[in-house]
Amino acid sequence: MAVEIVQLGALLTAALLMIIGLIALVYLDNVLKKIIGAAFIGDGVNLLLIALGYRANGIPYMFLQNMDVNSFLGQASYPLPFALVLTSIVIGASTLAVMLALSVVLYKRHGTLSATALLNDKKLGEENNE
Repeated sequence: MAVEIVQLGALLTAALLMIIGLIALVYLDNVLKKIIGAAFIGDGVNLLLIALGYRANGIPYMFLQNMDVNSFLGQASYPLPFALVLTSIVIGASTLAVMLALSVVLYKRHGTLSATALLNDKKLGEENNE
């Protein structure tokens, strides 16, 4: 019973992280806040995959010599979601670093991180015409 409550809590937390990230991407004007919202969405997806891959009373997916194959297959946790999340964390960290570096360049060039000000800046339009 307690295991299902923990898994339900993880699913609800993942949904909340994704909703907060989506709201930040759509409604906030600051570029840094939009980047943080995108990171929230990625973390929410990672938590969702971990919660879906969890098996109550599961054992690690390492087959030892004295194990029965049928009991191992019935009790082992799912390895694929954990491998996907590990890969996603590495990709998400590098993507976040690139987005933050681009925001530094934007601030140095335009003096603001407001998305509306950056979109209305005439320098951006002039660069696209050249």
